[in-house]
Amino acid sequence: MINTGNKTKAAAIDFLQLTATGNVTEAFYLYVSPEFRHHNMHFKGDANSLKAAMAESAVYLPAKQLEIRFAISEKNMVAVYSKVVISPGEPGVALVHFFRFQNDKIVELWDLAQAPPEEIVNENGLF
Repeated sequence: MINTGNKTKAAAIDFLQLTATGNVTEAFYLYVSPEFRHHNMHFKGDANSLKAAMAESAVYLPAKQLEIRFAISEKNMVAVYSKVVISPGEPGVALVHFFRFQNDKIVELWDLAQAPPEEIVNENGLF
């Protein structure tokens, strides 16, 4: 029997890696449900708006690098903690994506980002 948590965790990670490398159409085709909605405050909440924004990001930020740090799954939910570097040499931004799956497809997505401040007090940093 396939562990559903591992399957959805792998799907969430692949979705993020595909979109980060500019394969947005493939990512949405493979993993996004027709009932998809998201909660990114910068774009309308439908799939087409987020897909367009991700495709634009791939064009205007071609050097962007995504590094998945870890992923956790529970039932139909997956959380992925990542580091994204927009341009080489930058410290990177911490990202957390929360996915809700239904019938092996992403039906809902939340994302949170935290850029490091100029002066980091915590010796452990973001990563």
